[in-house]
Amino acid sequence: MLYFIIFSFLLLLPLAAAKALPICVICTAAVSAGVGFSRWLGVDDTITGLWIGALAVSASLLTINWLTKKNIRFLGRQPLIFIAYYAMMIWPLFYYKIAGHPLNKLWGIDKLIIGIIIGTIGFTASVLFNEYLKKKNGGKAYFPFQKVVVPVGSLAILSLVFYLITHYK
Repeated sequence: MLYFIIFSFLLLLPLAAAKALPICVICTAAVSAGVGFSRWLGVDDTITGLWIGALAVSASLLTINWLTKKNIRFLGRQPLIFIAYYAMMIWPLFYYKIAGHPLNKLWGIDKLIIGIIIGTIGFTASVLFNEYLKKKNGGKAYFPFQKVVVPVGSLAILSLVFYLITHYK
């Protein structure tokens, strides 16, 4: 039941901002690379989860934007896309017993799941913050590649925070 509640929350958070958030392909590629490298390097699952959550949001929003450009619309498009991406990313983690191990928890929640939740929130907040910065500056970025630096930078900071939390607990 707890995982259903968490999953539902993950789906609702990005939907609040999904209508006009431009997510770039470079940012999605950077997040994808972060997921692959973190698992390969043996990074703690909370940090890997951060990048998985961000990847799910980024891929969902990219798909929604692509469908909008192609004028492909259908009932429940945004929620279905978010459900599909989160299911494609979370279900295999449980199926292959990567997530759900009783000894792999932080604050009583599976490390990957808590990482995915915080990664989803952090990435969505950073994209919204980037949009706020652009509006404040007349629709222009303050510096080159701001659209990439703000979201990926926020994930890097969150990764450092979770490294410190899990390394020194």
